[in-house]
Amino acid sequence: MDGLTGICGVRKNVDGKLYSLIYGETTSVALDPIEKKPLYHYHPGEYILSLGTKGCNFKCPFCQNWAISQDPGAPAEKITPAWAVAKAKELKSFGIAYTYNEPFIWYEFVLDTAKPAKKAGLENVLVTNGYVNPEPLKEILPYIGAMNIDLKSIDDGFYRKYCKGSLEPVLNTIKTAAGSCHIEITNLVITGLNDTDGDFKKLSDWICDNVGPDVPLHFSRYFPCYRMDLPPTPKEALERARAIASKRLKYVHLGNV
Repeated sequence: MDGLTGICGVRKNVDGKLYSLIYGETTSVALDPIEKKPLYHYHPGEYILSLGTKGCNFKCPFCQNWAISQDPGAPAEKITPAWAVAKAKELKSFGIAYTYNEPFIWYEFVLDTAKPAKKAGLENVLVTNGYVNPEPLKEILPYIGAMNIDLKSIDDGFYRKYCKGSLEPVLNTIKTAAGSCHIEITNLVITGLNDTDGDFKKLSDWICDNVGPDVPLHFSRYFPCYRMDLPPTPKEALERARAIASKRLKYVHLGNV
């Protein structure tokens, strides 16, 4: 409806057109090791300028960055694409990562920055939940060197109940991106929600069968956060996940341990 914002909280309907409320608004700027994204097989040992904004197209109750992703009023500073490119050069970063919250929420700014960044010899990295329509994804992919895509579960019911989204667009993003750039996949293992042997097998089978055994998979340990107070994931669950996934995939890593 006119004058209202969507579920993401950062786009507003003005006379029937959606306008971004966060173009160039950044909540986070840092120089991070690429392994923090996590990307272990792309420019290992190097650092990348990392930028984030606010808002998200999911409503996960276990969000680890909820202070910016779920609060449209989070404090922010204004930057420009030219500033981002110049800052990356100044810091001797090999590129720019759009991360911390969902970068596709920031789509216009990310695209406007990725183009001159690539022209300047910088790499562009997306750390994303993968929930995006095919057309904007295909428009931006020529400028993207790598993506870490968060595959929260291989069960659509999980996405609908906990994320307020759906699984299929994420799977489509993974398959499309795999044909265009380097990808790695992250799965946050949550106690009692997506931590069965069947979950791990189905997840690794899908990755192997659809994008190949060489795509790295990161199992990340959950800790209580935001609106979820389930106990932390036992390290044994992550070890079990790695053992199962390693039967099909060459590179399986554990994070947050």
